[in-house]
Amino acid sequence: MSDLTLILLAAGTSSRFKLPVKKQWLRIGHDPLWHIVTKRLAETGLFSEIIITSHAEEVEFMKHYTDCNIVSGGETRQESLINALSHVTTPYVMVSDIARACIDTDLLHRLINRKHDADCIVPYLHVNDTVVFENKTINRDDVKRVQTPQLSRTDTLKKALQTQEVFTDESSAIVANGGSRIFIQGDEHAHKITYLHDLMHLPCIAPPSSQTLIGNGFDVHAFETGKPMVLCGIPIQSELGFKAHSDGDVAIHALIDALLGATGMGDIGMMFPDNDANYTNIDSTILLHNVVTKLHNFGYIITNVDLTIAAEHPRLAPYKTAMRQRIADILHVDLSRTNIKATTTEKLGFIGRREGIAVIASAALNYFDWTQEQ
Repeated sequence: MSDLTLILLAAGTSSRFKLPVKKQWLRIGHDPLWHIVTKRLAETGLFSEIIITSHAEEVEFMKHYTDCNIVSGGETRQESLINALSHVTTPYVMVSDIARACIDTDLLHRLINRKHDADCIVPYLHVNDTVVFENKTINRDDVKRVQTPQLSRTDTLKKALQTQEVFTDESSAIVANGGSRIFIQGDEHAHKITYLHDLMHLPCIAPPSSQTLIGNGFDVHAFETGKPMVLCGIPIQSELGFKAHSDGDVAIHALIDALLGATGMGDIGMMFPDNDANYTNIDSTILLHNVVTKLHNFGYIITNVDLTIAAEHPRLAPYKTAMRQRIADILHVDLSRTNIKATTTEKLGFIGRREGIAVIASAALNYFDWTQEQ
């Protein structure tokens, strides 16, 4: 059994990346970047356990991809690391960033071979250009470009992080706490993704799959007298509304299920439980906005949607254009790829008896193609 745990940090917001998708969710084929990195490192067999930090709202979705231990991160890299360290029981821990995607196995072995030599083993790269600091040229041989992963004694790192001071890497915290570190030669291929152009320096990653993902949604709501009726975010003139925990927009609810179905993210009840007071009488367009943002963060692009609304009452023809435009605006999809259809059930069933409305929705998605953004 290995005496080494690997921590992979993937809870960041990617604020410097300047794309709608978080960099950890860039698609490599069908898999998100964080999963590709995790699988490659797991296949080395060097670690007794792999712990991944994630944004709290992403933990459950990440569990669909891996059986690694996924823990909620914090507001900063350091807070996320502290959260992950609380789960580490091995004497040594290696910490890396998901954004450092192309880590060579040889680098891992060189770190491990030196683990007894200091409290922290740090890979670095030489600086080849002239370096000026505070308007003075300094000896570039004294400057190091520090990389991850870094290998530390677990107890030493835990103690070093028991401070309010913020550090940008593990070795800085350990040295500030009186610990020792040594440097080993790093790897140019272990380049970190910080900005979009960094993707050009990563030979180990491939473009996203071009396969289209399809999802379907179905929802029904009974009528309720005296409640406002809203469909596709548009007020409908009627003496009846929908019996529901939210505003009852049955069309948007079916659409949300279609979007979540295409991505494997469950259903509307899982994401917005009807026993949560936060969603009482909520405008369903807010829920749809939330879902669209989440899909974009996770690397999906909505290509087209189609809704069929089955209703004997009210007559929906006067509202279809506005409904279509409202949905297109929220989804960031062209009006030409947003379709709304209305039909009846020829007076059959609960719809024919004017007891409620049913909606079927379909959605097609693709992965965000980051190769076109470089």
